[in-house]
Amino acid sequence: MSLISLDDFKRVELRIGKVVEASRVEGSKKLIKLLIDLGNEKRQVLAGLAEYYKPEDFVGKYVVVVVNLQPKKMMGLESQGMILATCEKPVLLTIEKGGDEHVGERVC
Repeated sequence: MSLISLDDFKRVELRIGKVVEASRVEGSKKLIKLLIDLGNEKRQVLAGLAEYYKPEDFVGKYVVVVVNLQPKKMMGLESQGMILATCEKPVLLTIEKGGDEHVGERVC
């Protein structure tokens, strides 16, 4: 494990987003395309979780999103962030209470 400073961690901007749309990425076995409401904007995020989740499993969920990650092109689509999940057997990191009142809020 490599340790980082508190200043390094503060550079990662985590926000609560609500998944409003989700669909499989045509031609990909792993990717799901998500449209995530971050309060002041909506972003397209590609998640490599199609082997573990169906698109409809995401809709309406409040997820933790890395919003200051450089965009990345995959399968001709741009991913504008990353949702957080565990690594081995993926489990989404979500919020339990508050839902819409926390959309766009920074996680600290």
